[in-house]
Amino acid sequence: MIHVVAVITAKPGQRDLILEAYRANRPAVLAEEGCIEYTATIDAAGMPASRGSFGPDTFVVVEKWETLAALQAHSAAPHMAAYGAKVKDWTESRLIHVLEPV
Repeated sequence: MIHVVAVITAKPGQRDLILEAYRANRPAVLAEEGCIEYTATIDAAGMPASRGSFGPDTFVVVEKWETLAALQAHSAAPHMAAYGAKVKDWTESRLIHVLEPV
């Protein structure tokens, strides 16, 4: 299994626009062969801010894929290219961690 932690930081005030595009694209991702999980997360409400907080402009996508090949196919999927083009101008940075269990 491959785990992905994608930290997406929007330009100030643009996170909701990116999340709207993410939600529209999510069903296509979940339908991909080998996709186990594809969930956007934000800082938990009610928790005090800390050095580990992401803040109001960032969200984290937690993904699980059956194989590396499935993840690679996901990265090359036309709906991901369309999503990337749609959110490009709203995005400050993307930091993608690809991990495997030990």
